[in-house]
Amino acid sequence: MTRIISMGEAMVELSASDQPDLWRLGVAGDTLNTAWYLRRLMPRDWQIDYLTRVGTGEFSQKLVDFLTAEGIGTDHVARDPEREIGLYAISLKDGERSFSYWRDSSAARRLADDAGALTRALQGARMAYLSGITLAILPAEGRQTLMQALIQARKAGTTVVFDPNLRPRLWTDAATMRATIQQAASHADLILPSFDDEAAHFGDADPQATIARYLAVGSSHVVVKNGGGPMAFDGTQGQGRLPDLRSEAAIDTTAAGDSFNAGYLAAWLQGADCHAAIMAGHDLSRKVIRHRGALVPQAVV
Repeated sequence: MTRIISMGEAMVELSASDQPDLWRLGVAGDTLNTAWYLRRLMPRDWQIDYLTRVGTGEFSQKLVDFLTAEGIGTDHVARDPEREIGLYAISLKDGERSFSYWRDSSAARRLADDAGALTRALQGARMAYLSGITLAILPAEGRQTLMQALIQARKAGTTVVFDPNLRPRLWTDAATMRATIQQAASHADLILPSFDDEAAHFGDADPQATIARYLAVGSSHVVVKNGGGPMAFDGTQGQGRLPDLRSEAAIDTTAAGDSFNAGYLAAWLQGADCHAAIMAGHDLSRKVIRHRGALVPQAVV
């Protein structure tokens, strides 16, 4: 069975409902969202695993039960007797989101403590997927442990996919964020950045500047998301620009990028070229932003 492993932090999600002062309870997180959409899109003979660390309480068990029910592998979900799963709430205004987080003592901050467990989890994986948030929540030693595990897995044939997903609030300072993102990108085969974040935090003038910067550090291929605007890509999968992507009025932009990544990867892994994979990711993202919360009804996908 061909296997993809997604790595990061999953949390309890509170999202606004259609009724004032009522909130919906779910579980989500950027890399979990991508894993969930990949499970919807990939054939059943592909295994989708999730690597994280949770506690032993009711909400942690809720996450594990959710993963199992959704067909996502939990063999690499570690238990922490001292910490619990994090929590976040989504507030919306005109379709745009803002977040409140309770994650400082999340068990997922220890997901890279065991180097041997990381090696075992990555062994034989066709693809490993992580984000800048995966790295941001870890202590400095954990970041290096995870990156060393990815380097070894890549040498053994695993394709490493990285979404920088820049969230400065999670980092001690902007310089550390930028340096760590660049380091991680140098060990990745495919980078899936969002141009608005890259422009804000790296000063990129346009998507081509983002592409050039990541190719320069050793990334093999870069696809720049652009919030519904023109997209660009370059690297081992070809070069091009998509200027006329169809836009969509958003109800909730949560998981727009995460779902794009899943749509892109699912199409690419099943033989699509980069242009067609971008269109698949864009089409899925357009559907997702028409619904509230990170994970939309399965019938929508």
